[in-house]
Amino acid sequence: MKPSMPAEPLTNAIVRVARLHRALAQQMLRGVGLHLGQELVMMQLWEHGPQTQTALVRMLDSDSATMTRTVRRLEAAGFVRSRPSPTDKRATIIEATPASQAVRREVERIWAQLETNATGDLTAAQQSDALEVLGHIEANLAAANRPDA
Repeated sequence: MKPSMPAEPLTNAIVRVARLHRALAQQMLRGVGLHLGQELVMMQLWEHGPQTQTALVRMLDSDSATMTRTVRRLEAAGFVRSRPSPTDKRATIIEATPASQAVRREVERIWAQLETNATGDLTAAQQSDALEVLGHIEANLAAANRPDA
C-alpha cells in the first residue's frame, strides 16, 4: 500500500529536498575531511579573511556553542588557527591556515557539483523561478520565526 501524501505537500517537499541535499553534501564533504557546516566557516574565512568567532556566529546565523565545537574540530584538522584578539581580550580571531587552501578548490568544486545535481535539467528560467519562490518562502519563514511574530 502506497503511503498517503501529507496534508501539507509543500512542507513535505521542502523537508525531503533539504534532507537529500544535506545527505549528498555530507557525503561529498567527507571526502575532503570536512563535516557539513564546516565548509561554510571555511568559505567565510577564505572569502573575508580572519574573523572573530563572534562575527562568524553572526554571519553564519549560528550559536556560540556550535561555533566553538566547529572551530575546535577545524583546528584539530589543521584547517584553522585561533588566537586572542590584540585589541579585545575577550575575542578570539579565527583564520584559515595555508594548509586549508588545498581543500578550498575541492570545496568550491563540491558546491558547484551540488548546484549541478540540484538543478539537473532545469532551464535557466526554471532556475530563476525556483530562486524567486524559495526567496519568498525564506522571507515568510523568517517573518514567522521573529520573536514578535
